[in-house]
Amino acid sequence: MESSTVVNAGDALFRPVRAGNAFEETVERLLQAIRLGVVGAGERLPSERELAERLGVSRVTLREAIRALADAGYVESRRGRYGGTFVNDALPDPPAAEGRKVDNATLEDALGLRHVLETGAAEMAASRSLTPADRQHLTSTLAEAAAADLGDYRRKDSRLHLAIAEVTASGSLTTAMADARMRVNQLLDMIPLLEPNLEHSNAQHEAIVDAILAGDPEAARRAMTEHVEGTASLLRAFLA
Repeated sequence: MESSTVVNAGDALFRPVRAGNAFEETVERLLQAIRLGVVGAGERLPSERELAERLGVSRVTLREAIRALADAGYVESRRGRYGGTFVNDALPDPPAAEGRKVDNATLEDALGLRHVLETGAAEMAASRSLTPADRQHLTSTLAEAAAADLGDYRRKDSRLHLAIAEVTASGSLTTAMADARMRVNQLLDMIPLLEPNLEHSNAQHEAIVDAILAGDPEAARRAMTEHVEGTASLLRAFLA
């Protein structure tokens, strides 16, 4: 029987940064964890000591990165016995899209990578023997995405997609999915959130998770293909 240990997306994101741009990459990794919902609203980041060790940076560099994110409105630091760095309940709005351009090659590169990774992840997840913990992880992130309001939808949506990668038990795939999802989210931030599309997206999410839980790789790939192609159509419509 296959091992069904969930890969933690935090492990994929909080990996050693490159020495040349330690501060910038530390900010990037922390921001990824926040915007992809790996550390949710109101939740505490790992301790400074643990984060510094996992990212391979000094605690001075880490503190500078946390201070920058606090100044930008993403986190707050609390003192005392139950202190630490906590993600704010409300995140800053993404930068205004006015005047920003996306060339077709950049758009298609991001969409093509997402298609390959996400359809492959859904198929792989459905091919595995999932534990009750795996199944609970998928159903709980699905429920959170379905219940999310407009302001928090993108985080919860991203978290569900990362959960699918996590239950494949491939750390490399989870890392690649997180990086690809950040690219797609940057594009999604440039178009409006359309409520009818979100309702359709939630129905597609349910179909994807149902296929994974049923152990049907073909149906999981097919449902994910339909889902990512729908998002790609919207992005092309607004940005191409």
